[in-house]
Amino acid sequence: MSFLENLMGGGQQRQEFQDFAGRYDQGHPAEGYDDNEVVNRYQQVSQQLSPQDYQQASQQSFERMSPQERMQFGQYMQQHAQQQGYQDPAWGENDNQYQDPGYLSQVTGRMHQQQPGMLGQLLGGGGGGGGGASMLSNPLAKAALAGVAAMGVRKLMSGR
Repeated sequence: MSFLENLMGGGQQRQEFQDFAGRYDQGHPAEGYDDNEVVNRYQQVSQQLSPQDYQQASQQSFERMSPQERMQFGQYMQQHAQQQGYQDPAWGENDNQYQDPGYLSQVTGRMHQQQPGMLGQLLGGGGGGGGGASMLSNPLAKAALAGVAAMGVRKLMSGR
């Protein structure tokens, strides 16, 4: 049975994802789950989302952050992506644009579409799904990945 069939069909996996999405709504978006859970959920869910659904989930995630947190996250993401050789055509125009959740979701959506898994690798440390407890050293990176996963779960469970 595929991941999506498990998620839609009920059972323990569906309940675990519902629980994860529920915890996302409680407190700050970076709290309520450990790093490994966030990276694993993100990797599982992000692969199932269409480009439009991914961008929508990321925008909803960024809307939960303050403008200052979005700015810090955008700068952090840009710096780490450039170190890996990824360039976005909008970078360098105006860092203040990162305060806009729509703009930030467009940037992350393009990155996800052009190089799937790169955002998780940049922010979650490696693409293999493993890693140590310090994988998400930036709480805003943890909040972003958790948000995309939680909002994506809701989108997938609603049957689109």
